[in-house]
Amino acid sequence: MATRTMAKAFSENFLGNSPDWYKLTIIGFLIINPILLQIVGPFITGWVLIAEFIFTLAMALKCYPLQPGGLLAIEAVALGMASTQAVYDETLHNFPVILLLMFMVAGIYFLKDMLLFIFTKILLGVRSKVMLSMLFCFAGAILSAFLDALTVTAVIIAVASGFYNVYHQVASGKKFDLDHDPSTDLEVIDLHREDLEQFRAFLRSLMMHGAVGTALGGVMTLVGEPQNLLIGHVMGWDFVTFFIKMIPVSLPVFFVGMATCAMVEITGTFGFGAKLSDTVRIVLTEYDAEQESKRGLRDRASLVIQAIAAMFLVIGLALHLAEVGLIGLAVIVFATAFNGVTEEHRLGHAFEEALPFTSLLVVFFAIVAVIHEQHLFSPVIHYVLSLEGQFQLAAFYMANGILSAISDNVFVATVYISEVQTAFNSGAINREQFDLLAVAINTGTNIPSVATPNGQAAFLFLLTSALAPLIRLSYMKMVVMAFPYTVTMSISGLLAVYYLL
Repeated sequence: MATRTMAKAFSENFLGNSPDWYKLTIIGFLIINPILLQIVGPFITGWVLIAEFIFTLAMALKCYPLQPGGLLAIEAVALGMASTQAVYDETLHNFPVILLLMFMVAGIYFLKDMLLFIFTKILLGVRSKVMLSMLFCFAGAILSAFLDALTVTAVIIAVASGFYNVYHQVASGKKFDLDHDPSTDLEVIDLHREDLEQFRAFLRSLMMHGAVGTALGGVMTLVGEPQNLLIGHVMGWDFVTFFIKMIPVSLPVFFVGMATCAMVEITGTFGFGAKLSDTVRIVLTEYDAEQESKRGLRDRASLVIQAIAAMFLVIGLALHLAEVGLIGLAVIVFATAFNGVTEEHRLGHAFEEALPFTSLLVVFFAIVAVIHEQHLFSPVIHYVLSLEGQFQLAAFYMANGILSAISDNVFVATVYISEVQTAFNSGAINREQFDLLAVAINTGTNIPSVATPNGQAAFLFLLTSALAPLIRLSYMKMVVMAFPYTVTMSISGLLAVYYLL
């Protein structure tokens, strides 16, 4: 009896409140992997591992992917599919991204009052949902062209979280200044439930438009995405040269993306089209008026400091004065020092959002190490290198796009640009073709990768953020909402690569 009770206790503790079927599935994965390794070898087992890891991401609302994904990664290393050194090297290679997550996201936390102030004015001022959606998408694109997509995503998450918390608090029958837990609907008044669901759909659409915007802008410039900097370094391109090289593909895709944004909002398809109800608008208007009336001199001074910190952030990132994460740390120091945030526990709250995702990203690097050590992408790379002319450009674009949708676009770009550089150094291709292939690789890893949260760190960050479960933004919901963008942007990018390069 005692043994049976202990077994039940272990079972209940394993992955906590996750459904039993989910726990059994993860256990099944852990059991079958070593068997598969012996029967079919590391190559096929590696692809099975990728599918299993994607499953943990898809079920992020059932269980945070760090634990089940981490178990799969640890098992892969234990089975010898990747060495601990390879995992470390992959992590070290992506250390700037880790710095960014640790400090930039926390830095945005200390600017959220100013951001909420600005975006509340925009939200209440722009009544057309189509115009508001295009504004979010356009802002995401412009900001991501000069900043980093993760930074921009952190901004829109902070804004949406602020909006959601305000209305959820009122919907639960509480005043603005009371403590409140927005993660539960138990206190939500029946009268507000329908409006709350509509508000969730409204925020989901804005978040997806903003996230896609980061991809539209991120592909254009040297600093837009981490792989852009890598490709630019290999090619010897400066900021202006990189921008000009990408224009034949990035500009048409940008206009197609903006048109898609308007189309899905007008038609109300793929989960878009939800409008801000009058009830919610009234609540947000009252909140804005109350905040204005309560805002004293110290509060106004705080907003000024946050605005100065934001200007420093934009200038620092645009001019690349330092590594992105270090600029984020400088923002934290400045914003907290001049706004009186000196207690350790108040500083600690800023890091709660970023560190779980940072841990998950390191687990992701372990899976990437398996991809690298088992050469899972090699057959595709060798095939596209065997093609010639425009067909080779189109094949590179498509291969990068497909692989980036299921893996990490930074890793895919790294593998492809190094292979193409080797081909150029050996004399297999000339400089002109080398330049064109670099454009195909960059656009291929940036554009079609919006298909799933796996491809872009900004999308994965949104999926695993504290906001996602609040607005019911699941993995499959993201895939469905991204689908029209994936189709229109990927096809227009492919046509541009084939006909305009």
